[in-house]
Parts: sequence; C-alpha cells; structure tokens
Amino acid sequence: MSQTDRIPTIDLFPFININEVDQNDDQLDVKKKKIKEVINQACSEYGFFQIVNHGVPVGLMSRALDLSKKFFDFPDDEKLKFSPEPGAPLPAGYSRANPLVGQYERLLMFTPNSSFKNIYPDNPPEFREVLQEIFSHLTKTGSVVEAILNDCLNLPQNFLHEYNLDRNWDFMVNLAYQPPTETESSGLSEHQDSNCITFVLQDDVGGLEVLKEGKWIPVIPDKSSIIVNIGDAIQVSFKMYQFLSG
Repeated sequence: MSQTDRIPTIDLFPFININEVDQNDDQLDVKKKKIKEVINQACSEYGFFQIVNHGVPVGLMSRALDLSKKFFDFPDDEKLKFSPEPGAPLPAGYSRANPLVGQYERLLMFTPNSSFKNIYPDNPPEFREVLQEIFSHLTKTGSVVEAILNDCLNLPQNFLHEYNLDRNWDFMVNLAYQPPTETESSGLSEHQDSNCITFVLQDDVGGLEVLKEGKWIPVIPDKSSIIVNIGDAIQVSFKMYQFLSG
C-alpha cells in the first residue's frame, strides 16, 4: 500500500506538550501552521487522520483494550448484569446491537461528570477506574483537536467549543465485533458519523476502512496512535457560522 493510500498521521506534540516545547523556538509557529495545513487537507480529502503524541498514555490505551476484551469474553449472563436500567433515557451500560445493524456487543458510558447515570462493570475489578481515566485524557485531547479544527475552518475563537458546550453528551463506546463468516462481515456498513469528532482506538485485528474517491483504504492498526474522524456536526456548525455571518 502506497503512502497515498494511507490516511495522514499528525504529530500533535507542539500542541499537547506545551511545557516541553521550546517557546523560544523561532520555528514553533511555522510548525504549528504546517500541522494545521496537513489536518485541513486530511479533513477535505479523507475526513480522517491519525494522531500521535496525543497526550493519552499508550500504556493506558492498551490496558483499556485488554480489559475490554476480558469483559466481552465473559459469559452472557455475567455481561447482562450491567445492561441499561429499564426506562433509562439513554442506553448506558452493556447491550447487543440490533442484528439488522450488525453483529456486535457494546459497553457505552457517558463522561463521568455527566448527569446521565453510567453503569460500570465490576469485573474486571479495575475496569471502571481505567475507563474513567482514559475518558479524562480523551476529553483533554478532544479539546485540543477541536481548537485546531476551529482555526482550520477560520472560525471565530472558541466557536466550536461554544457550539458543543454541553459536554453531558460526550460518550465512549467499547465495541466487540463477531468474527466474519463466509456470508456475513459482522461489522458496520458504510456510514458517516453524525457527531463532531470521533476518536477510534484499534486492537491488532483492525478492520476500519475509509472511503476515498470510490476506493476503500484500510486503516493499519497502530496501538500508539488515535484515529480521528470528523463528523457531520462540524460541517453543520461551519455552515451555521457562514449563515450567521451573512
């Protein structure tokens, strides 16, 4: 696979590790501008890019994936103990997807500070702590990426932040897909995310593909990177700004 068949990889070090960056570096602004240019092009051509030096500890990412696998390997009766509460407005906890949508299981949680009630598995014992910790890191990285995208779109300062001000709706989903068969892929079909930004962590199995100009491009699994998918809400917010600014 050629370099042109891969989504771009962006090093966020100058934006994330502010205390470690030489603020007297005459080229710092040039480096940041170049990163924004690459992200801008990636969003226009793919709607995806990968980030490294993103501020989320790689060991924590691997731990979260390992604990997720352990949880999904439990018997169904154990996992179903953590199903959404009856009548809950949003399905936090463990559930299975509608077979018409795909063959997969999921564990959904909202930000720990959300007004929505989360249902955490108590086994593996450290699962809850790891989920909450990685959520906190992803939230910080999300704010940085949001600010960069705000600049890439030439929007007023904090426009996207204020557009997406209610963080109660931030959520994280652990997914476990069934192995494909000769007749079924078991994964999700072609789709676009409707939210603002999606972060994706992949295990060694991979499976994510990006459609570009009619060609499906595999996203090679890399446990040190995070995949960023730009959702439809970013486009909606940009059009809203254009409308309001006349």
